Amino acid sequence: MYFDGAVNSTGSGIGAVLISLDGRYYPVATKIDFPCTNNVAEYEACILGLQAAIDFKVKELEVFGDSMLTIFQTLGQWKTKDAKLVPYHEYLEKLTENFEDISFTYTPRMTNQFADALATLASMVSITKENLIEPLEIEIAEGPAHCNSIEASEAKPWYEDIKNLLRTGQYPPFADRHDRKTLRRLAIHYFLSGEILYRRSFDSTLLQCIDEHES
Repeated sequence: MYFDGAVNSTGSGIGAVLISLDGRYYPVATKIDFPCTNNVAEYEACILGLQAAIDFKVKELEVFGDSMLTIFQTLGQWKTKDAKLVPYHEYLEKLTENFEDISFTYTPRMTNQFADALATLASMVSITKENLIEPLEIEIAEGPAHCNSIEASEAKPWYEDIKNLLRTGQYPPFADRHDRKTLRRLAIHYFLSGEILYRRSFDSTLLQCIDEHES
């Protein structure tokens, strides 16, 4: 997997490309719709690629990027001092637990041109949710990758869809492809024990999920 982020005067974008053992390419790209730095964009790009690999049920992954900071912080060779990057680093670490074998390698920008082109394209295009580019789907990220916001309704607790997916493997009625993809990503961080749902924190502590009536 190759990843890259782009921040320029026209906007911000991230891209990643998965390459299978038989040489097939699977590109993904997202336009960033919130203020971010180059380093944040690189983390967003790496996370985007890892999430795509998880969706493809990849268990062994080699990750290549031209961001020395992202690669060496992930390898533990550099400390993560920037407060804005700490939650990204923690979230990325959690994602790596989904793989049986994963490695991170720094690569020069010259060998990362495909991911760089995807990120640059995503940063420059004017795109809306109703105007997706096929066959390359460039989505819009309205918030950081490590943050998830779920609103509760009067009919059911906020975690009901996650709980049902873990229990039955079924998605909510009328959920489209994007909704199912988002729900799978959320469910990675939760654990169901009987009828009690827990969220795994960054230090692996299990936090019980409660609704607004129990809080």
